[in-house]
Formats: sequence, structure tokens, C-alpha cells
Amino acid sequence: MRCYRSPVTTEPDRISVTLDIDAPAVRVYALVADLTRMGEFSPESNGCTWLDGATKATPGARFSGRNRRGRRRWSTLGTVLVADPGVELSFEIHTVANLPVARWTYSIAPTRDGVACTVEEIWQDRRGPTIKVLGGLASGVWNRSDHNRNGMITTLERLKLAAERSHDPGNHEPDGAAPGA
Repeated sequence: MRCYRSPVTTEPDRISVTLDIDAPAVRVYALVADLTRMGEFSPESNGCTWLDGATKATPGARFSGRNRRGRRRWSTLGTVLVADPGVELSFEIHTVANLPVARWTYSIAPTRDGVACTVEEIWQDRRGPTIKVLGGLASGVWNRSDHNRNGMITTLERLKLAAERSHDPGNHEPDGAAPGA
């Protein structure tokens, strides 16, 4: 069931999707901040690999992202900008030639009782005209705004399932794995 607190918003160069999740903000943040697992949530990401000795999301940590859409594959480079556990994860994405692509932000607000939270995923397009064309050729996506909006909805729904499963008091499996999985 989709439990969007506010509608999906779209502005030129910015998309925001918000979803309520029945799990503590720190748990949701831990799932999002483990960028090596992003492929479990995102329909386009295959996950990330930390670079330069980084092992977790901290400001300045760099990572390589792997993406796929059908047979198409491409890589990006990312830098963590904000890593505030339980509150916000934000990172910049660049091409492998270090040209700007996007800024992604996950803003997490706990409910008053702290047992649930609202997550807002924000995508800000930072591509210039050349990268828009090259990105379309590489990914096969020409309307990046619509494509990302749909992918963000899927990402948050998958994140919700993982966070709520791992928060289920009856689930004693590590990392919220389904019992018997």
C-alpha cells in the first residue's frame, strides 16, 4: 500500500517523492546510507563500491556507482556531501569524466513518537546539455525526470518493505531478511 504523505512534486531540474515508513529514522537511514546495497532498492542502480579506503557514508567519502537499464550499463562517480544519521544523506553524482550529473538527497524526519518516519527522496538534475545527450545515449532514457520519478517511487517502496520487515518485532533474522530466506 502506498502511504504518500504529500504528492510527488516536480519542478524544473528537481523531483521529490515522499513516503511514510513504519520504522525508526535511524534504521531507515542505515539502509539508505549503505550505498553498497542501493541496488536492492533502486530499479536502476546495481549498487556502489567505496573508493579511496572509504567504508561508509561520511562527508567527502567517494564511491563508484554501477547502473543498468535492460542491456545498457554505465558507471558514475559519487561524493557524499551530508551524512547525518537518522536525518539526511546527500551525495553528488558525476560522470567518470567528472562532469556533474545529479544531487541525490534522502531527508528523514521521525514522527513524534520516534517509531516511524517520513522519507523524502530528492533528485536535482545538474547535467549540462552535452551530458543530457550522452546520458540519453548511454542509458536509453531521454525523459530523465519522468524516468527518475517512477524509479524514486519504486526505490522508496522497496526501502519501506526492507525497513518495516527489519523493524518487525517478530522477525529475528539478521538485516531484516525474511525468515527462511
